[in-house]
Parts: sequence; C-alpha cells; structure tokens
Amino acid sequence: MLSLLDLRARIAAGTLTPAGAVDLCREAIAARDPSIGAFVAIDPDPAIPQDGPLAGIAVGIKDIIDTATLPTQLGTALYAGWRPKADAAVVARLKERGAVALAKTTTTAYASSDPTETRNPHDAGHTPGGSSAGSAAAVGAGMLPLALGTQTAGSVIRPASYCGCAAIKPSFRLIPTVGVKTWSWALDTVGLFAAGVGDLAYALAAITGRDGIDGESASSPRIALVRQDFAEAPEPAAEAALATARAAAERAGARVFDLTLPPDLAQAWERHGAIQDFEARQALGWEFTAHRDSLPPHVRRNLEAGDATAPATYDDARRHAHRARRVLKGLFGEFDAILTFSAAGPAPVSLASTGDPRFNRLWTLMGVPCVNVPVPGDGLPVGVQVIGRFGGDGQALAVAKLIEDALRG
Repeated sequence: MLSLLDLRARIAAGTLTPAGAVDLCREAIAARDPSIGAFVAIDPDPAIPQDGPLAGIAVGIKDIIDTATLPTQLGTALYAGWRPKADAAVVARLKERGAVALAKTTTTAYASSDPTETRNPHDAGHTPGGSSAGSAAAVGAGMLPLALGTQTAGSVIRPASYCGCAAIKPSFRLIPTVGVKTWSWALDTVGLFAAGVGDLAYALAAITGRDGIDGESASSPRIALVRQDFAEAPEPAAEAALATARAAAERAGARVFDLTLPPDLAQAWERHGAIQDFEARQALGWEFTAHRDSLPPHVRRNLEAGDATAPATYDDARRHAHRARRVLKGLFGEFDAILTFSAAGPAPVSLASTGDPRFNRLWTLMGVPCVNVPVPGDGLPVGVQVIGRFGGDGQALAVAKLIEDALRG
C-alpha cells in the first residue's frame, strides 16, 4: 500500500515533489483499477498545492460527499451527473491542508447496502464491503494513500477489514458532515482509510487541527477484550485474528482482560436499526415520495421499514442509546481501550452482499472512535477493532499503533 507518511517524508526530503506523489497514484490507478473498479470519476487536472501538511497526498472521496470539481452521484442513476456548487466541509478542509481531491470512489446507493460493482483487491470474487467500497478497495490495492468513507452501521471498519487496510471511524462529529448526503443524522460519521495506523493519526490531526491526536502514546494500556456475545458468534478466522491481536498486545506490555458488556449495551445494539431506518425515511423523504419505484431494493426496504417505525419506538431507541453511552463512559474509567472483532470474518465469497455490520453497529451508535488494525495471516484479510472513549481518538489510535507494531514485529 501507499503510505501517507512515507510520501510526506520523501517530499520533505526533496526526493519527491507533490506532483510526483500524485503521479504515483495515477500510475497505480491505471495499472490496478481496471480489475477492481474503485472509482467513478478522476480529476484530469487538479490543483496540486506545494505547501501544507497534506501536500502531495491524493485523496479518494466517497461519492456521497460533495465535491465542486467532480460530480457527486450518490451511487444511483437518479443523481447521475449531479455537480454540487461547493465542496463538503471535510473536502474543503483537506484542500486547505494541501491535499488533492483526486477521485470519487464508489459507494452503494445512498450509502445503504445494495452492492457496487467494485471487487475486493485481494480476490475479485469477494465483496470489498460497503458502503465505502471504493475507498477501502482503493487504499487496500495501493492506489491511494488516503480516502474518505462514512459509517452509519459498519461502513468504514468492515470494508477496511475486508480490504486489509487501516481505518478510523472517529468520535461522532469530530469530522463535519456538512455537505455529506444524510442517511441518519444521529449516526453518520465521516472516517478515513490509510495504509497504517500512523498514517491515520497524521491525517486526522491535520484535518481536525488537533495535533495531539498524532502525539499520544500507549504505555501498558488496560484493554478490555469484548466478544459482543449478543451479536452471534463470528467465523473462525475472526476468532483467530482476535486471539493473535490479544497476544500481540500482551507482548507489547498491555494488560488484557476479558469483559462481558452490561445488558444496557446489548439493548442499545438491538435498537440501532430503528434509529437508522426512522431517520433515513425522513432524510430521503423526497427520494422515497417522488422516486420510490426507482429506488434500489435494499434502500427501498430500509425506507419502508422506517416508514413503519412509530415515533415512540424511535424515541425509546434513543433513550436506550443515551443510557448505554453513560454505562460505556463508566467502563472507560477502568479501561483505556476495548478490543473486539472488526467483522464477522473475511470478505464473503459474493458480490451480491456487502457483508454483515453486526460487530460495528453498537460502537457507531455510541459515537466512540473505532480503529481497524489488519492482522497478518494466511488467506483474505481480517482485522480487529480498537475502540476508545468518546473524544479519545488519540488514545485509541495509540493503542491501535501499539498492537499494529507488535503484529508486524
């Protein structure tokens, strides 16, 4: 994969120019994307800043995120050719910091679960995941050093696990969602894909202006290993990855404890779908009312479920989520991070499904930072998920980096 930190070091040393770094991405895209299909549009002549902490870094922008220089088509024919007047807030910020919004990456329609045509870069017969399919595949295939995705259930962490790259779903609203097509205003979170955890920390610090995110360290962290038994058993490969990551963390000096989550968190997990569907029905009210017959099947099913969800059911789900967040905050008084599954297993042998987000939904609902760490092994990639307290993105990344280094060592 293309490391953002490596590219920045070469630019700082004068052995690579920002334009040269972007050209490396163009060459990789030309060589690899015909067999993967991660992109829907590429800027043929973007502005390439010479200065800034992200100068020379080409970024893939998930195609539900507005871009003024490229179409934003939301993965659906209804928005084919649509050109926003302005960049989304996160895209504008990337450009201010020197990055190049080089390409739009594929997304499932409206960032739901109807599959794209993108293939997994490790095996074309397997899904790359969704809904941030193109962003995960582009980074996992070594075509870009950085890409934006969004997560409402598991659409950053799960595809990163499937495609073998690092990723972070930050604390809720750490990255603004202004200019991002809404599915659920209580859940939608902009996240990042990169080659490694250090790349993520550098990029997140640069985007948010919070330098401390990139400067934290983890010394003998207390880690709770959580199996999420309420989410059904994972596949053997996911079990093996979690065991490998635990052993690596312990070798690096972490203290790892098994933890069963309190019932309040399981009850919140059960209600994630009610919040997601209820809000989606309102957020996509025009599409549902005026273009229902043209909606892809999964989108239509979700919006119909939201239409059938009573406000009282939604309000009850929000109350459960609020209680669960208080309980989780108490747990983080005892632990520095949680370690759990990123996905139920490797990418499914299918292009008709984007996989199951059941190990991601709770943490999105809790609004806490989640980091995917790829675990080396035979076969298709599988990752583990490091979770931190709300606002503790730097600490979550530091613990993830400790595990990543131990796995590589």
